[in-house]
Amino acid sequence: MEAPPVYLDHNASTPILPQVLDAMLPYLREHFGNPSSGHVFGQHAHRAVEESRQQVAAFLGASPQQVLFTSGGTESNNLAIRGVAASLGRPGRIVSSVIEHPATLQPCRHLERQGWDLFLLPVDGTGRFRVEDLEAQLERGVDLVTIMHANNETGVIQPIGPALRAAHAHGALFHTDAAQSAGKIPLNVQEFGVDLLSLAGHKLYAPKGVGALYLRSGTILEPLLRGAGHERGLRPGTENVASIVGLGAACQVARATQERERLRVAGLRDLLQHLLLSAIPGAAVNGGKAAPRLPNTLSVRFPGVTGSQLLALAPQVAASTGSACHEGGERPSQVLMAMGLDAVAAMGTLRLSLGRGSTEEEIRRAAGAIIAAWKTARGA
Repeated sequence: MEAPPVYLDHNASTPILPQVLDAMLPYLREHFGNPSSGHVFGQHAHRAVEESRQQVAAFLGASPQQVLFTSGGTESNNLAIRGVAASLGRPGRIVSSVIEHPATLQPCRHLERQGWDLFLLPVDGTGRFRVEDLEAQLERGVDLVTIMHANNETGVIQPIGPALRAAHAHGALFHTDAAQSAGKIPLNVQEFGVDLLSLAGHKLYAPKGVGALYLRSGTILEPLLRGAGHERGLRPGTENVASIVGLGAACQVARATQERERLRVAGLRDLLQHLLLSAIPGAAVNGGKAAPRLPNTLSVRFPGVTGSQLLALAPQVAASTGSACHEGGERPSQVLMAMGLDAVAAMGTLRLSLGRGSTEEEIRRAAGAIIAAWKTARGA
């Protein structure tokens, strides 16, 4: 029987872990109550939500009252960015970066249309913004800085620590989208010091359609939706109990195993990098091999082909030519172009993202398929 394709698209979405599914199933079957109901069915659901809140908080190094449940990373980013803006009651100034996910860029553009001043920080050839560029903007007055922790296409980790200190020194709030970094590298909000931080369940081996927003105590938000008083009145709507339980369970697994898993996956990522770069002349890592990046992510460009050609010729590999949220057209990645790559190099890129299920046998099989596909495309 033919082996299934090797899944190397964990930055797009992760499978639900078996222990996460096991935790969820009772809340899809017998424990169906509304958490706001006063009877025993509602009380059971309410306890499950609050236990999950404690699990997410423990994973982040936060207190439970600082965790709000949402429908995912997009809603968390919107609530953070637009909620801060609405709380000010006036147009202000916001700084982000050119490599942000649309879930951040689009809310920022929305504020710009409402009269906010928006500045997008450029990045260098490694894919990182320069803290001195941020400091120059902070000197002009900034209300909110929103910059991702790690890029979803390249895996490059941003200098959030010094940027955050600079922002706070100038009185600005700081939000980071940690959807891609959560569970892959250490993430403690007390050490970080961020005011707001977004999580997405399906990047963390929990289901799609659930996420969380960390809100530092004292940070003021206006809700985007109006309704009952769920989630301290900041995110009204009956809670998605089963998925929230799944997110809590996934955070508990990540907390217990992420350091061991980080080292294991980084070793496999480096093996894949070595196999590809040693076999394909001119292949190169976007951002450079020395750039600080997530342990599971390899963004590599191949000469003389497009990423879509390679994947079409290598059906044994399930991967991406860029962010999954940008699929649907042959166009260069905005992130790679911002790093200084030309259109040909950008379109010749594959994003290969490993996960908890990745094995050495799979990595060698995937590398062999990609190398063979490149040779076929080049007529070698």
